[in-house]
Amino acid sequence: MSTVSRDETVSDPEAFAGRRWLMPSAVIHEFDPSAVRPGRRPRRTARDWIVDFSCFLLAVLVGIIGAEAAGDNPHLSHSAATLDQLLGALACAAVWLRRRWPLGLAVATIPLGLLSDSAGGACTIALFTLAVHRPFKYVAWVGGINIALVPVTFRMRPDADLPYVVSVVFSVLVIASIIGWGLLVRSKRQLMFSLRDRARRAETEARLRAEQAQRLAREAIAREMHDVLAHRLTLLSVHAGALEFRPDAPREEVARAAGVIRESAHEALQDLREIIGVLRAGDQDEGGRPQPTLVALDTLVAESREAGMKVVLDSRVTDPAAVPASVGRTAYRIAQEGLTNARKHAPGTEVTVSVSGGPGSGLAVSVCNPAPEGEVPHVPGSGQGLIGLTERATLAGGRLEHGTEADGAFRVRAWLPWP
Repeated sequence: MSTVSRDETVSDPEAFAGRRWLMPSAVIHEFDPSAVRPGRRPRRTARDWIVDFSCFLLAVLVGIIGAEAAGDNPHLSHSAATLDQLLGALACAAVWLRRRWPLGLAVATIPLGLLSDSAGGACTIALFTLAVHRPFKYVAWVGGINIALVPVTFRMRPDADLPYVVSVVFSVLVIASIIGWGLLVRSKRQLMFSLRDRARRAETEARLRAEQAQRLAREAIAREMHDVLAHRLTLLSVHAGALEFRPDAPREEVARAAGVIRESAHEALQDLREIIGVLRAGDQDEGGRPQPTLVALDTLVAESREAGMKVVLDSRVTDPAAVPASVGRTAYRIAQEGLTNARKHAPGTEVTVSVSGGPGSGLAVSVCNPAPEGEVPHVPGSGQGLIGLTERATLAGGRLEHGTEADGAFRVRAWLPWP
């Protein structure tokens, strides 16, 4: 019945194209406000014309019966019977105004019902319309006044065929039944409107959940990009700095540094292509190359050693390939970020990477480097990678701690679950 746009829920006019004439104009206006021009009332549908004409015929039929009864009633004079018929005709004509002024018509028919038996049908229709289109407080007031005036009406114009008590009880039951019927119709419409609103809210919440999932995926990709590119670009920076400060280095060292720069640049570009491809595809799991796991830790350490770092790898995991992919990937990123931070903040120090654990006991990862010698320039944006690693470890069901120890060494410790 409705569709959700970017900012709000709008109606779908096509949903009513084939059955618009079967629905009340008030319902169509509620579902499709754009179908009504501002400041104008909803146009009657074919159903409205049929119902209104039927109500008018019913009011006329009841009015004719009431007029005959008034003419034969010995308790009424000829002038009173004539006035009864005129007021009944006026009430029947006013039935066509029931959709425009339901409350005003119901109030206006109260004195008509008191003075005219011929207006009984029109009064009943007006009361039913009020119960359908207006809140209960108005129905209670108008209906209560009508019921209270029933004894007065039959005192003024007694029925020629029925006893007084029977006439009063019968009229009260008719009024109560009409009000109950109108309230039932209104409650069904309100239920339909509430279901429509719930459907719109459900669609809006689904859209918000999808946007939130997309945002979280993009944040995860951004953290992944930081972890991957920081390592590659740090290698580029180290070797480019070596070439800058050692222009007279041997030809073999220059060629090796240039090769590492070329390889790191190629890997960085490849990682960027994968990340952009994931962003375009909208699915984080549709990358080109498989993500590195604990098996690739030896390659990571070898790359760092080629960049001139002093790295000691202490791996006590018997079979790195048996580590679950998600756990191994997180452990690899922790080691990668630890080596990157050591290269930036403690250049020239010896970094120790320790990995231990097994199924059931979990996987422990530690990266430690001593305090650097001398002053090290501050690196802008420091600490963002460790924040991302902490969140990554938490999402994996583990924990991560980092900080400076008593001897000045900086250590990153992490524990990851290994079922």
